[in-house]
Amino acid sequence: MSGTHDLLTLIKAELKAQSISYGQLAQALGLSESSVKRMFASGGEMPLSRVDEICRVLRCDFAELSRRLVEARPLRRELTLAQERAVVADDKLLLMAICCLSQWTAEQISAHYRLDEAEVTRYLAQLDRLGIIELRPLNRYKLQVAKTFRWRPQGPVMQYFREEVMQDFYAGGFDGEGELLMLVHGQLAPAKARELNERLQRVAEDFARQHLLDQKLPDAEKRQYTLLMGMRGWLFERLRHLQRRPNVQS
Repeated sequence: MSGTHDLLTLIKAELKAQSISYGQLAQALGLSESSVKRMFASGGEMPLSRVDEICRVLRCDFAELSRRLVEARPLRRELTLAQERAVVADDKLLLMAICCLSQWTAEQISAHYRLDEAEVTRYLAQLDRLGIIELRPLNRYKLQVAKTFRWRPQGPVMQYFREEVMQDFYAGGFDGEGELLMLVHGQLAPAKARELNERLQRVAEDFARQHLLDQKLPDAEKRQYTLLMGMRGWLFERLRHLQRRPNVQS
């Protein structure tokens, strides 16, 4: 849905909420009712000067209308391939994306990584253009991705993870405080597998929620953790030759 279409839809909803008819709006704007109807018709044109005039009739300013328009847009559940390629093309941008998805402040990022204020600002602006965040004054930001956001399973970011990160992640002993590594294999009905996936998603949400709560703690009382979960229909490659082939019914 285009930005123009969204804006027209929002204005029409506000007119309805205030019980302002097209005829009344036309009178306030000094136009004919048919001209107003054409403006709101599918594909109609509406210059910004006209939007400002309508805002005066609605007793609101364009900034307020724009804010509500942004808030009404659905949050992203994933990025496009081009957006993901842009993220992995620059290690610092990827780091900033990960930090923002973890809702670190700009100050926390600068304190933990070798990024000065100018670099943090520049990369936040790039993430804003990519639609991951909405950048606000003083390097504050709002996430523009949903809680269910995930990198594309076969996309550039996950491919980068498989090639550059996964071996490093599993090289650890998983025997430190709060660490765990488990491998469980079994057979499940597809419906039960979907149910389990939903429960695992809630675990991931609990992890993210606890991270936000513990943001208030001093750095000395926190430690960085990474939660990685995966479930798929799979058998170890080295064991596949031992598997019996299913009987073929003639």
